[in-house]
Amino acid sequence: MSDLPELQQDAITTVREFFAALEMNLVEEALELVDPGLVWKNTSLPDVRGVDRVRWLLSKFDGDRYGFRVDMHHIAADGANVVLTERTDYLRMGRVEIAFWVCGTFELVNGRIAVWHDHFSWENFLRGAVKGLVRAALSR
Repeated sequence: MSDLPELQQDAITTVREFFAALEMNLVEEALELVDPGLVWKNTSLPDVRGVDRVRWLLSKFDGDRYGFRVDMHHIAADGANVVLTERTDYLRMGRVEIAFWVCGTFELVNGRIAVWHDHFSWENFLRGAVKGLVRAALSR
């Protein structure tokens, strides 16, 4: 009998744990789940290559002023090495929280995330930013 369903669950669990650590601002715990040669891709932005560069970038959002959370709408594995996510990401800067839709593709090698590729709409992101600014202004 094939171990594929178990391996798919392991891959999904890795991605879920990765996001849980990021939500709790536990960057080092999140990075324990990635391959040292991690490539982080975001729509139309330059690729971030290597765990040290990803760590440096994520460290810029450390502290009480910034926050991140995610609502996972769908998560599925295609084999043992690819996990697909459909989610809403929330980025908080001070009192402003930006919500936007993201579709992510995670490629795993030896159980670790080697490629983190997020696809999103800049229009949706900007719409979320405007809503976040309005909410913050009205809550004063």
